[in-house]
Amino acid sequence: MTTTPDVAPVRDFLMSLQDEICATFERADGKATFQRDEFAGERGGISRPRVLEGGALLERAGVMFSHTSGPEMPKAATVRRPELAGRRFEAVSVSLITHPVNPYVPTSHMNVRFFIAHREGEDPVWWFGGGYDLTPFYGFDEDVVHWHRTAREALAPAGDDVYARMKTWCDEYFVLKHRNEPRGVGGVFFDDWNEGGFEQAFATMRAVGTSYLPAYMPIVEQRYDTPYGERERDFQLWRRGRYVEFNLVWDRGTLFGLQAGARTESLLASMPPLVTWRYNHHPEPGTPEAELFERYLVPRNWADLRD
Repeated sequence: MTTTPDVAPVRDFLMSLQDEICATFERADGKATFQRDEFAGERGGISRPRVLEGGALLERAGVMFSHTSGPEMPKAATVRRPELAGRRFEAVSVSLITHPVNPYVPTSHMNVRFFIAHREGEDPVWWFGGGYDLTPFYGFDEDVVHWHRTAREALAPAGDDVYARMKTWCDEYFVLKHRNEPRGVGGVFFDDWNEGGFEQAFATMRAVGTSYLPAYMPIVEQRYDTPYGERERDFQLWRRGRYVEFNLVWDRGTLFGLQAGARTESLLASMPPLVTWRYNHHPEPGTPEAELFERYLVPRNWADLRD
């Protein structure tokens, strides 16, 4: 008989992770604090959206915890795994997005989650997923190298090839296919992950979740006070439009949440507060803005870049 994994320790870890990340962001910002809401689910679940707006560091940040269940897997979760259609499900996750004020501080995204699907008379099907990726407006090699090396070090205990596999997965997933354009400089991404059994797979997910702050905050601290003007701010708002496009057109998590009946305000809290679009706009050649596309929005082995 197959033992059904216990969701409780995963839920406890993710709630604690949400608390730690929110406290870290509030200390770093020094001005704004998170609005904390809590909603009970219909089937014993819980949603804890937390949103910070109008800060000195963060124009908006959302750090969301969700524990949901339902009688049938949403279609977004069964497109690649049709054999799970009709199963009841339980899902627990933390997802976050940061939209900094200063254009020299990159936008970041992180998500870690656990799913379990049940059907009477059959073994449960479970998996972990998530990852994190970085979207700079102005690129700095040392920032991107630090981001990727932190991820590689965190995932080393999971296996020699795990970081490389998850990096490639991230490069392939976070692409605006309608523009043939990467969203940013990547990171790590994984889904349907159950390698090594529940405890080992859970440890791999924890490694991703707990390494996000060490990967991101040194970059924030390095770039927070960089002077900028209208040019940089204008470029930041235009590039944010790409972020919106990805989330609304390609992101599976957004579609899953909508189909699962998640609270719309919580789902769309990932959107930037200000954004612009321009018709057929391209940065001028030879500018730092053009360098973003030429050097940084190109998948490469950043962790191996020589100092």
